[in-house]
Amino acid sequence: MDATHTQSQLSSNAAERQIIGRVMSVGGATAAIELHHAGSSLHDAARATVGKFLGVVSGDAVIIGMVTDISEQRGAHRINVAHIDLFGEVKEIEGASGFTRGITAYPTIGDPALLMTNEELCLVYGDASDTVRIGSLRQAPQINASINIDELLSKHFAILGTTGVGKSSGVAIILQQVLAARPDLRIFLIDPHNEYGRCFGDKAQVLNPRNLRLPFWLFNFEETIDAFFGRRPGVDEEVEILSEVIPLAKGAYLQYRNANDRFLTKRRDPKNAGFTADTPAPYRIEDLIGLIDERMGKLENRSSRMHHYKLLQRIQTFRNNPRYAFMFENANVGGDTMAEIISNLFRLPANNKPLTVMQLGGFPAEVVDSVVSVLSRMAFDFGLWSDGVAPLLFICEEAHRYAAADAKVAFGPTRRALSRIAKEGRKYGVFLGLVTQRPAEIDPNIISQCNTLFVMRLSNDRDHALIRSAVSDAASSLLTFVPSLGTAEAFVFGPGVALPMQMKFRELPQQFRPSSDVGSSGHADADAGSDLIVSVIERWRNATMSQKHHDDDVYDFGYAPPVQPQQILEPPDSVRSRILKAPLDRTGLGTPDLPKTWR
Repeated sequence: MDATHTQSQLSSNAAERQIIGRVMSVGGATAAIELHHAGSSLHDAARATVGKFLGVVSGDAVIIGMVTDISEQRGAHRINVAHIDLFGEVKEIEGASGFTRGITAYPTIGDPALLMTNEELCLVYGDASDTVRIGSLRQAPQINASINIDELLSKHFAILGTTGVGKSSGVAIILQQVLAARPDLRIFLIDPHNEYGRCFGDKAQVLNPRNLRLPFWLFNFEETIDAFFGRRPGVDEEVEILSEVIPLAKGAYLQYRNANDRFLTKRRDPKNAGFTADTPAPYRIEDLIGLIDERMGKLENRSSRMHHYKLLQRIQTFRNNPRYAFMFENANVGGDTMAEIISNLFRLPANNKPLTVMQLGGFPAEVVDSVVSVLSRMAFDFGLWSDGVAPLLFICEEAHRYAAADAKVAFGPTRRALSRIAKEGRKYGVFLGLVTQRPAEIDPNIISQCNTLFVMRLSNDRDHALIRSAVSDAASSLLTFVPSLGTAEAFVFGPGVALPMQMKFRELPQQFRPSSDVGSSGHADADAGSDLIVSVIERWRNATMSQKHHDDDVYDFGYAPPVQPQQILEPPDSVRSRILKAPLDRTGLGTPDLPKTWR
């Protein structure tokens, strides 16, 4: 059925349709319909239940509304009244009928109301060239639930819902459609629970502590302090020392680069290099330690020397911890690798993998906030300084952890970085998608920038209040449906959809469904006994080993074969060198400090 015929059928032939009621009152964004009007079909009037769409024929337009409440009013005559929220209208414009949001001419008292058929709903929700399908309408499963990709991205979006309602599957479906519709777009997904590794097939690169290289020198000063002090407040004296020596360490590294450049004949004083503690320039951790040690050696005050000593111990312990290998291994190999790192993180060029899944499940808890801060800050800064030449969609799962409303809970730099993307990112081609089960705990200044909301089942009153303040008055009454939504169902509000809709996400194939890689399935065989325990201990220990040990399989706890005697007949290289350098024993008694088998 074409659009012109649909509009004509609704308006001109209303008398031939089964009118289920007439307008009895009109408000700014609502209307009340008296049902069971004389001549109406009792069966059709009974179908006009909560959640159904009605069309009010008014002049040459059909005003579309959704039933949000039905009540019975008793007086001289008992009547049923349906209250509807008005969203838009279908009318003829320049020779063609189409749906537009908003009301240009309100209905009048007595105008007839009709149930919308599926064909008529297609005129409102029908697939357009700039939309993609993510599911189906809850009221009419035959009709596609589609979103406008450009509107969705250009004004940010959020997916909200309690645990177990299908948020992760919804995220995967939306991103799959975005990838298909916008091949020029890069996507960066923060994955706290390692759920999305298999959702996008060969379109995604998956990063984790074993293959990520994020050098420590890319961390700004606040992120460095947070990492070195393990999420605890920094000691003021030690923080002051770091603020002075980090720029010097960066200047010292510049000297190494200049020394290898034949065209640079004048060496620059590290103190006058112009670096700050926040400049994303490389430096060596050995230089940092050496500068602190040098300063300590010149001090006579015992207290000041102790602060330097504690800071040295702190940095060395942090550097030597194998859990932080992703920050220190090969950090200065190849010189300034910032371009290579950005290229890999944000897929420039994409090389047929435009999406990056950053799995946080294996990172030390003490440094996760700093890592997310670095990544979100770099995403915005690259967009800023490139003038948006490479559009990027930044998806933050568990957003309440990184953009918390409570400043005492959130890590300040992470929240500020996400806030910058939310407020300014659109100008520089950096778009934001927030996913959370606790919307009331997110900084309201950040979530208020998300204009398209996918609201899944929520039961917390504070969450409802926040969402109510974020949606338009015309759609706020629809939030009463939210607690009764089923799994994989959502109400969608905002410019990403033609009008607010209740929809159900389509089902993903089994191989592309989100599934956590962090732990076991929870159904391990209790009779596995020692084999299970040995396997768990091996994974447990390997989680703290350095990347080199993982790659070389040096340690295989629980499964190492017994050492055979012949394996120790040959001395190791270090001992062999001692033998070669040792003076010849002329007594015939052998070398007393070496094993007999090595003489």
